[in-house]
Amino acid sequence: MKNIKFIVLGLVLMGAMIVACSDDFLEAPPQASLDEGTLGNQQGVEASLISAYSMLDGWNDDWGTFSPPWGGAGSNWVWGSVPSDEAYKGSEPGDQLEIQQVELFQWAPGNVYLNVKFRALYEGIARANATINLMKKSENIQEQGRIEGEARFLRGHYHFDAWKIWKNVPYYNETDQDFRKPNTEDIVPRMIEDFQFAIDNLPETQGAVGRATKGAAQAYLGKLYLYSGDYTKAKAQFDAVVNSGKYALLPCFHDVFTQENENGSEMVFSIQSSVNDGTSEGQNGNFADRLRYPNGGGTFSCCGFHQPSQNLVNSHKVDANGLPLISTYNNADAGASDPIDPRVDWTVGRDDVPFLTYGNHSPAWIRARAWAGPYSAKKFIHDPGENAASSWSNQQLSTINVPIIRYADVLLMLAECEVEIGSLERARELVNLVRARAAGCAQGPSGGATNIDDPGITWAVYRVGTYDNAWSDKDAARSAVRFERKLELALEGHRFFDLRRWGVAKDLINNEYLAVEKTKRTYLDATGGFEDRHILYPLPSVQIELSKVNGVPQLRQNDGY
Repeated sequence: MKNIKFIVLGLVLMGAMIVACSDDFLEAPPQASLDEGTLGNQQGVEASLISAYSMLDGWNDDWGTFSPPWGGAGSNWVWGSVPSDEAYKGSEPGDQLEIQQVELFQWAPGNVYLNVKFRALYEGIARANATINLMKKSENIQEQGRIEGEARFLRGHYHFDAWKIWKNVPYYNETDQDFRKPNTEDIVPRMIEDFQFAIDNLPETQGAVGRATKGAAQAYLGKLYLYSGDYTKAKAQFDAVVNSGKYALLPCFHDVFTQENENGSEMVFSIQSSVNDGTSEGQNGNFADRLRYPNGGGTFSCCGFHQPSQNLVNSHKVDANGLPLISTYNNADAGASDPIDPRVDWTVGRDDVPFLTYGNHSPAWIRARAWAGPYSAKKFIHDPGENAASSWSNQQLSTINVPIIRYADVLLMLAECEVEIGSLERARELVNLVRARAAGCAQGPSGGATNIDDPGITWAVYRVGTYDNAWSDKDAARSAVRFERKLELALEGHRFFDLRRWGVAKDLINNEYLAVEKTKRTYLDATGGFEDRHILYPLPSVQIELSKVNGVPQLRQNDGY
């Protein structure tokens, strides 16, 4: 059992919530809420802190306030994967049109998924601030630095996610009383302060798994600097994480996504999940990600969303030396005789390939094959041998954690910094660490992991090589690092945000991805493609309306909407 559970506690502190949700939420205290007198002790403060963690998955067990939950998922599969070149919405035409609008770049402020995401993030911020306020008003609270450090780390995370999606968002700390704040402030300095406070006050190792640590705060601060374009400061934070000796790559790529290893040496910070823990319907599982399971075949019954793209599968093709075909990978679709990176069959369900120990993936597992292709998302599916501990109905929920930052991600972000302002040689070494691990195992014929040259593997020719020649061309090195992120972090909600921050989203999505993918998925003809305004998502129209003071909105809509 995990030490941190996503328990919906009903611990909203009266008068302390400043989240921008709805008028009735602000005017009426929530049912079953407890006052500060009841919570003003060590146990109450710690419980309030856990309630702030509980919003990491974007789900509050409230179909009224946070429905539909899929848009609020902490994995960001809707916002960071579906509009990129790695995935389709999946399922079938007409199902969850809001996600289809995201994929087709038909973005509009009225998309209810945007509001679900906004509310989930600011609920998390409100709970973090409520914890700080409760701690400061209570007597005899132990480890106040650690508690505030965790709360401010979480506050930084929720603000970062909002900033990453919309950029122009309001920042709230524990002193704010009115949620109707302008979104004209650059909130990056405020997030830096939160993560730096966490670095200064959190231990390197926590007594309970899942809690924020000093290393997690350093990694997150480095990521914030990276997204802000400050490679020097980002590099310093990533170096600190690497040099701490607290983290290491697991031997097998698939290990990261198993219950046994989900809190292992590679996990820097993740969304903790739990089922079979007494809550109804597995509410503490990866609830907002449940649509991503295969749809049928007698093993799975729903729902077939987030299907990997043909582009992603083709990206795993390699040359005779096991290196990626960075510029030519999409000239032809991957065939059974093409040498291919074994990570493809840990990430993607392909026909006639073992799907963990569920048997071979088959066409019956796809909801509408002619619509969104033949592939299923596989990376976060648990093995049926873990059912007793990790499944709910039809294997839709599990205890497998969702990574927010893992060590391979840190190594590749550090490699990116080295390319831009440091050593190309060190960047090559860092990428090679990730690639060497990728060669450590493959999907085996019996369902488990095996060596990539196992003679029982008849469905693929697995091959992974390292970059053995020194990197001397900065552009080529940059391309290699970026492509490695695509392979290693596929379907984890990073790809679209990476393309956007690199300044290549418009050209790559329109000219390299959609131009080819439209010949395979005809529904993509309906998209106008990536326009300049798509550099940011629109703020939810309902939030702009709720921000009015004397009839004047305090939130300003992003350009183009």
